[in-house]
Amino acid sequence: MPTTVFDLFAQFTRRTADVTAQLTTLGIPLTAPTPPPAAPNPADPWASSYAVPVDRSTLAWCTAVTMLADHHHTGIDRQVLAADALLRELGVRGLAQLHSDLHHGAPIDYRYTRCPYCSGIGEDPTQPTCGEVGCAPWLEFAGHDHVCPVCHGDDYQPQWFAEEQMTELKELLADAIEEREERASLRYRIRARLYCRTVRT
Repeated sequence: MPTTVFDLFAQFTRRTADVTAQLTTLGIPLTAPTPPPAAPNPADPWASSYAVPVDRSTLAWCTAVTMLADHHHTGIDRQVLAADALLRELGVRGLAQLHSDLHHGAPIDYRYTRCPYCSGIGEDPTQPTCGEVGCAPWLEFAGHDHVCPVCHGDDYQPQWFAEEQMTELKELLADAIEEREERASLRYRIRARLYCRTVRT
């Protein structure tokens, strides 16, 4: 388990190096071949007619293929085309969709689940420039961090958030018990009055 930001960045480099070494060993090129553009089909409005090259040596691609291989218990050679398609269609943000899909479509709360892309640091691990991300000109200053496109900068601290959530749940439970006692008291008074009226008549 990495303890510092430097350990995390070393982990990102190691992840990319491991996957690219496996690809090289298997004879799989590090750049996905661009498929020929599809002829426009007026009958299929959802058909994609553009081709985007995919760089298989990026951290996003290596993360996607690793997630797919781990989930399906296969080698990465069996998941290359799936990772290509994911990043070609959705880009880095597709990792969040993939993570959700691998958990049966459930939303992922990255405060309790470590982000597969940034490993919980909340920043884009590739450290892009403001020009690459498209920041507004007034935001381009030294030290400006860019949030992770997968977890959107959620702070991974499950112990702290769990304690906060338990405190909040205890307060909600106490409020519910107090409200129930008030309602019970009101029901008792209503019953007593109704009983008195029925006894008198």
